[in-house]
Amino acid sequence: MTMIAMKKAPNPVDRHVGSRVRMRRILIGMSQERLGESLGLTFQQVQKYEKGTNRIGASRLQQISQILGVPVEFFFEGAPGPEAVIPFNPGMSDSAETRYVADFLSTAEGVQLTRAFVRIRDPKLRRKIVELVTVIGGEEQAGPQALVL
Repeated sequence: MTMIAMKKAPNPVDRHVGSRVRMRRILIGMSQERLGESLGLTFQQVQKYEKGTNRIGASRLQQISQILGVPVEFFFEGAPGPEAVIPFNPGMSDSAETRYVADFLSTAEGVQLTRAFVRIRDPKLRRKIVELVTVIGGEEQAGPQALVL
C-alpha cells in the first residue's frame, strides 16, 4: 500500500475561531503583520490561524483576545456544535444557514459596508438602504417603493 500524503481538512471549530479572529482584526483595522508582531509570529502564521489550518492554543487565544480587545468567548459565538465534526447531516445542523453572515463579515467588503451602515443615524434611511440592497440582490420582497428615498 502506497502512502500518499492526504491533506486533512481543518476542524470546523478551528475554522470558525479563525474566521472570528480575522473578522475582529479587520473590524479594528489591524493588519496580519501587526497582529503577528504583537504575538511574536509571522503574518503567515496568523493566516494559518485565520484559515483554521493551524489550531490556536488556549494561551495564544487568550493573548489574541487581549490584543483584539474582546473576551475569549467572542471567538466561539456561533461556533458549530458537535454535529459539525461528524459527516454532514442536513437534519441535524442549521449552522450552514447562518454561516454566510460570518463569512460576509470576515471579508473586507463586509466590514467596510457594516462600518458605513452603522454610522447612518436615521433609522428610516437605514431601512431604505436595506430595501435597496434587497432589490438589487434579487430578493423582490421589498416592493416597488423600496427605491424611493
